[in-house]
Amino acid sequence: MEHYHSLEEVSLKNSYLTVGVFDGVHRGHREIISKLVKQAHANGAPAVVLTFHPHPASVLAGKDIRCLTTPDERAEILGSLGVDAVITQRFTRDLSTVPAHEYMSQLKKHLGLSHLLIGYDFALGKGREGNAPRLKEIGSELGYTVEVIPALSDESGVISSTEIRKMVSIGNMSEAAKLLGYPYQMGGEVIHGAGRGKQINFPTANVDYPQEKAAPPNGIYACWARLGEERFMAATNIGLNPTFTPERIIPSLEAYLLDFDRDIYGEVLTIEFVARLRDEIRYTTVEALIDQIYDDVNRTRAILSKIK
Repeated sequence: MEHYHSLEEVSLKNSYLTVGVFDGVHRGHREIISKLVKQAHANGAPAVVLTFHPHPASVLAGKDIRCLTTPDERAEILGSLGVDAVITQRFTRDLSTVPAHEYMSQLKKHLGLSHLLIGYDFALGKGREGNAPRLKEIGSELGYTVEVIPALSDESGVISSTEIRKMVSIGNMSEAAKLLGYPYQMGGEVIHGAGRGKQINFPTANVDYPQEKAAPPNGIYACWARLGEERFMAATNIGLNPTFTPERIIPSLEAYLLDFDRDIYGEVLTIEFVARLRDEIRYTTVEALIDQIYDDVNRTRAILSKIK
């Protein structure tokens, strides 16, 4: 899979394309991606996804949107689903003013666009003029076809990135995983911390996660920790460590990997959130904290032992 960062870098022929933010690449998105890949490959054509960063709503409406996936994470997931090329185009106010016909002409030029798959509520171009009927009109002129994919719903309603971000923000990790189709993840390089965990016999891996990512509320979570192809149970804290560092402002992400004893500084660790155990608490004694950690570890083991 090729990951491009501007349309100008790309030169393809007869592409099957879908366009959107695709934050999280959730179950609804996967319906579109599955059709895209199946149809493209059946016709010997490349399956292409054009996505945007930062989120258009953060640029146009000034919203502070913490995304479920970074551009690289999004591209990796899309690649795993069979997509041949991902284009992450920088979204700007200038881009939002480009008329739909002009933008589709650019896609035709750089991608050799043959077939466009879009979601039921998709629109692009100045004033969102490029809705499905308009894109079909333009397609008749430029030489591509358009297919509209209906929304995927479950008993809670239409599956959306907005709803998933809400679930993450309140710590409902099981519902977030249900809507995503996989556990919500945060990852990064393992960096040196203060070493307090090691001093109390609970050494933690401090993960330098991307700050633009949506983060669950401060607290303790039962998680899986992925290190390459390996997976370990982990009692994970995201928060300010109020017992030791009440002055901290930016939450840290620290995972205690169960049944694990290796030096992994500098390696990339991915944390998969399964269940929220409790709020973060400031303890008056280190002994009280240690007792609570034992309980957190036991609960983590009990929860994850039921999951293959």
